[in-house]
Amino acid sequence: MSAVTFTHLCARTPALDTPDTASLREQIRFYFDSTFTLYERLFDTLACDEAYYKKPISLRHPLIFYFGHTATFFINKFLLARLIDTRINARFESLFAVGVDEMSWDDLNDAHYDWPTVAEVADYRKRVRQTVLSIIDNTPLTGPITWDHPWWAIIMGVEHERIHLETSSVLIRQHSLDMVKPQAAWAPCRQHGPAPSNRLLPVSAGDVALGKDWQDPYYGWDNEYGHHQPHVDTFQASEFLVSNQEYLAFVEADGYSQAQYWSDEGWHWRTYSCATMPTFWRLDGDQYRLRLMTEEVAMPWNWPVEVNCLEAEAFCRWLSATSGQRIQLPTEDQWHRLADVSERREVPLRTAANANIHLDHYASSCPVDQFQHGDFYDVSGNVWQWTQTPTYPFPGFDVHGIYDDFTTPTFDDRHNLMMGGSWISCGNESRRSARYAFRRHFFQHAGFRYVQSSQEPTVTPQYYETDRQLVEYAEFHYGDEYFNVANFPKALADIAIAACAGRPMRRALDLGCATGRSSFELAKAFDDVTGIDFSARFIDLAVNLATSGSVRYTLVDEGELVSYKTRTLEALGLASNAANVQFSQGDACNLKPHFTGYDLILAANLIDRLYDPAQFTRHIHERLNIGGVLMITSPYTWLTEHTPRADWLGGFKKDGETYTTLDALHEHLSAHFEPLQAAQDVPFVIRETRRKYQHSVSEASFWVRVR
Repeated sequence: MSAVTFTHLCARTPALDTPDTASLREQIRFYFDSTFTLYERLFDTLACDEAYYKKPISLRHPLIFYFGHTATFFINKFLLARLIDTRINARFESLFAVGVDEMSWDDLNDAHYDWPTVAEVADYRKRVRQTVLSIIDNTPLTGPITWDHPWWAIIMGVEHERIHLETSSVLIRQHSLDMVKPQAAWAPCRQHGPAPSNRLLPVSAGDVALGKDWQDPYYGWDNEYGHHQPHVDTFQASEFLVSNQEYLAFVEADGYSQAQYWSDEGWHWRTYSCATMPTFWRLDGDQYRLRLMTEEVAMPWNWPVEVNCLEAEAFCRWLSATSGQRIQLPTEDQWHRLADVSERREVPLRTAANANIHLDHYASSCPVDQFQHGDFYDVSGNVWQWTQTPTYPFPGFDVHGIYDDFTTPTFDDRHNLMMGGSWISCGNESRRSARYAFRRHFFQHAGFRYVQSSQEPTVTPQYYETDRQLVEYAEFHYGDEYFNVANFPKALADIAIAACAGRPMRRALDLGCATGRSSFELAKAFDDVTGIDFSARFIDLAVNLATSGSVRYTLVDEGELVSYKTRTLEALGLASNAANVQFSQGDACNLKPHFTGYDLILAANLIDRLYDPAQFTRHIHERLNIGGVLMITSPYTWLTEHTPRADWLGGFKKDGETYTTLDALHEHLSAHFEPLQAAQDVPFVIRETRRKYQHSVSEASFWVRVR
């Protein structure tokens, strides 16, 4: 056993339906506090402050970002959940908010970041810890804690930090050895030897039931909910995970230099990376060694090989060619059938798991024949197991209101599901219902087992977006016009361009850009356009449209009847200037510092959806050049679900008189702006179904920055 002894056992994710409120409160307190401590102790493996600022890999931020990110997540989500109403450090809560996955809108430009010191971030984490503990200790609690309960945000923050416990450990493992140092608390397994011979064992046919019930007492991420009950035909699965020794045969067969074993995507990655062996392998003379989190060791041949999905697929093609059998990665459904026949159990609450998982045994992988599950080994634990299934939503999928971008950006056929968890997978990650997916060229603590099946490999159908709100906005921006009302985002861009006539038109900011139509339209007149929205779902659609030129979605017609739509930038006359548009996810009330120097800011239907609109009006001038134009549009639909009543700008009686939002804008903006021209009405129509539409009118006001 390792010395990972922060507690006797790493705290388990609690059942959220515990009837004893005092006990539930105490469990959540312990779960948060122990997780926060565990995460900080992971960073004890860094050898010096330089290790926080030197990127382990170019496609990620330096580790100082991740040290701060999980703490700012609590504050940003608590604001949305109304558990708090004041920030701790607005700069940190913008700086560390976005940029943890290789999304095309992630900003990895070092010039845009003035990283704080390690001591400053550590102090910030202390303040966040105190804030969260105070909320847990003092906020009224009535159970059970469900999806729409304010305390769901607390568990969300803890489970989010546990995800980053694992992903940050991978980055530390990818750091150069002089940037890390061994720690007794993170001691790896020391058992190793020859690998057992692998063989295929039968898995009987049967139905599997996937998808969490909404009343499940344990926390789940959005992609776990819904219902999927497929039938799985008989197949065979490897008894063990593929070991380093078994994978060596592929390396020695020169598999990395033979394109026939690789997908087009895989061969592109292999060529770009110049890989000749797994990324954590080292060749010292004629001896192989393995890079662990903080050290290199003689190759433990009976440990599972750790590769990305592209390498796992290539091995399967090679094994198919050499064995004459159809060898492939399992599907998600097949993995669950294997879990059924092996009677895979959840991690026990008070005893160590019979699996190398949840930090119950080691801070590394271990021999593939140590933990037996039925006729198989390591059905869960040791390393994640790649599947051939790109992540997708189950029927009944929904997004959470305060974290709508946990999964939706991965519904792109480029992220494959991994099952089973690794040695460091804790909390939700360790549960059977967990559905985590990574890009196929990414590295996690992930390996694979293979299956032999008569079924054809899964072919992902051409994806049509079905997210109801996202589809409505896709049609609102790029679809048909209804009732002779002009396309709203295009109309706004045209009005904004006209308002800027005779003024500099170099850079424009489309703030609250949604799915991006106004941004593309503004690029006809501006050299550089930035589109920013709080919703990653909206940004993802805009980015995909910019890169692929088209978007596909299903419009609800009536009940379960839908129509399929494809829209293209070319057909809309927007393709030629699309390269001038960059999209980014951001908070309009707390933008990163480098979003400044604009000649136009368009804030369309945004002001009445902000959690702190006065914060927006106080600081928006900082983003605009002197003489620049601010255009604000809104139907002024103030709702307490978006903005606390006390923070509405207008729409009420003040001193006995009617006080409109336009009145408030004149008052709030007067320190830096003057009105440019009279306000005007701009109508818009949003289609919900073939026979139901929202017809609204926005008021557009125009302001020029004069000081």
